[in-house]
Amino acid sequence: MANVAVIGSQWGDEGKGKIVDWLSERADVVVRFQGGHNAGHTLVIGENTYKLSLLPSGVVRPGKLGIIGNGVVVDPWHLLQEIEKLRKQGVVITPDNLAIAENAALILPLHSQLDVLREEARGTAKIGTTGRGIGPAYEDKVARRAIRVCDLADLDSLPAKVENLLLHHNALLRGMSAAEVDGAELIAKLREIAPKITPFMQSVWQRLDASRKRGDRILFEGAQGIMLDVDHGTYPYVTSSNTVAGQAASGSGLGLSAIGYVLGITKAYTTRVGSGPFPSELTDEIGELLGQRGKEFGVVTGRKRRCGWFDAALVRQSIKVSGIHGIALTKLDVLDGLKELKICTGYHIDGKVYDHLPAGSHLQAKAEPVYETVEGWSESTFGARSWAQLPATAIKYIRRIEELIEAPVALLSTSPERDDTILVTDPFAD
Repeated sequence: MANVAVIGSQWGDEGKGKIVDWLSERADVVVRFQGGHNAGHTLVIGENTYKLSLLPSGVVRPGKLGIIGNGVVVDPWHLLQEIEKLRKQGVVITPDNLAIAENAALILPLHSQLDVLREEARGTAKIGTTGRGIGPAYEDKVARRAIRVCDLADLDSLPAKVENLLLHHNALLRGMSAAEVDGAELIAKLREIAPKITPFMQSVWQRLDASRKRGDRILFEGAQGIMLDVDHGTYPYVTSSNTVAGQAASGSGLGLSAIGYVLGITKAYTTRVGSGPFPSELTDEIGELLGQRGKEFGVVTGRKRRCGWFDAALVRQSIKVSGIHGIALTKLDVLDGLKELKICTGYHIDGKVYDHLPAGSHLQAKAEPVYETVEGWSESTFGARSWAQLPATAIKYIRRIEELIEAPVALLSTSPERDDTILVTDPFAD
């Protein structure tokens, strides 16, 4: 059976939580491989709604192993809060069903402090981060000064490592006229939390290698979306990690050959949170309608999402750079009742038509959408569980999307309920 990587093909918020939960019922292991607690996933299981931001979606299901890979930056205090919140909802989380990579970097309080300070200093030019310290934590990792999970098991070495870390951060804070970090206080906090985190610490790559040899089904769960990838996204309005499917391998320690199928979660329209280019954005009543119907507010931040028409050129680009085999199309029902729909097929920039979004931010800012208009439908698609229950024009819309993005629809989601899903191609099949 193929192992599956699930990633967002737009700017995140595509509905990965439901799809990952739907697939995790058939998986043995669910792995988070990048990002941090800036990734909001909402799972609706029966009468229960779970809101996750750091934990792998599989932890809410008994008998599944959840793994936080080395590509994730971990806020240990938030992690414990999230675990406690789920425990109050009846979810059992122990080192038996949750493993954290020993080589994952930690998010410290100083990271979120710096995140907020820098966003405030940017003013109108702000990136639109969640302020949770994700970017600064990745910066420390790349600069080789990060405190990692394994350091919590070696408390004697913490003072020297914290001193090295603060050599950089306190100089930066002084330059911003902000209060410096008290090293002794930070060390005390780390010593206090260490015994609560280290029981979950493991050599994750070995655990995954053993799972693979047993023939376990492994599901790799991505956060954000490809257009927020630090290399392939709308830079600099991106996240601080790689969100493409290749990161599933490097962010977990399991080789690239272990990933058999890449599923791109794709919303039937387009949304974006925060700043940055958005060629197909709608600022009219239709954009407002999409936001209201789709309940487009961030799980983590509560921020209102910008809404627009489906951008086929953008998704096609994501499919190419991430090796997506098929997509899971979500929120089709939000488009119910619209007489006509538009699909962005390219961009007008400085008198030239582009079939992709170029890398230069100066060009992205000028991009005007090239639209194709298609017929809408009046019937409801909400809760449909077979193609026969879909209006003919809705099917026509789906088929046109497939043609434009050059990839098939493998799953179709028609409501937040996990069973309201039409399976076309089984991602776990060989």
